[in-house]
Amino acid sequence: MDTPEQPQIYLITPPTITLSTFPDQLARVLDSTEIACIRLALAGNDEDTIARAADACREVAHTRDVALVISNHVLLAQRLGLDGVHLDDGARSVRYVRKELGADAIVGCFCGTSSHDGMSAGEAGADYVAFGPVGTSSLGDGTVAELDLFQWWSEMIEVPVVAEGGLTPELIRDLSPCTDFFGIGDEIWSQDDPAAGLNDLITAMG
Repeated sequence: MDTPEQPQIYLITPPTITLSTFPDQLARVLDSTEIACIRLALAGNDEDTIARAADACREVAHTRDVALVISNHVLLAQRLGLDGVHLDDGARSVRYVRKELGADAIVGCFCGTSSHDGMSAGEAGADYVAFGPVGTSSLGDGTVAELDLFQWWSEMIEVPVVAEGGLTPELIRDLSPCTDFFGIGDEIWSQDDPAAGLNDLITAMG
């Protein structure tokens, strides 16, 4: 049996970022290791604040050929030239957003612990589904997405899967054989050196 390829890193921004420092932090992380995609996951709905943050992050990401998606803001994704949208409402909006953004956009969604939601999202045209939290985290309603969900998904479903929320080196080691992406955010941004923190987590993949 072939050894599965190592999962890729899907970087998630903090809910609030400081424009004077975060783009440099982000650049250092992107320069330290290969990142598949970045999700701009800002709290609040102030479009001006989000647009300024998106512009700054897009510049850093696109200079390095890394895709940037935004949580939920479909219209902003179009307006700001971002690569797609990550939806927090499971499969509900996938079909509509796919139609709005077109075939080339990245459309993914968070499905908590629901394999049914995940399958519905895949059928509606999602490029990936995210399950979580996998550890202690305030993500979703806090119900943990267990290892067996990822094992089942990786055996039965072709749509790529993201494991996120409360990742630890131990969880990364356990989940590496059965996930395509690790959604890493809070785990590193609270550290003095996010790039080093990310490297420690990547090392756990083995």
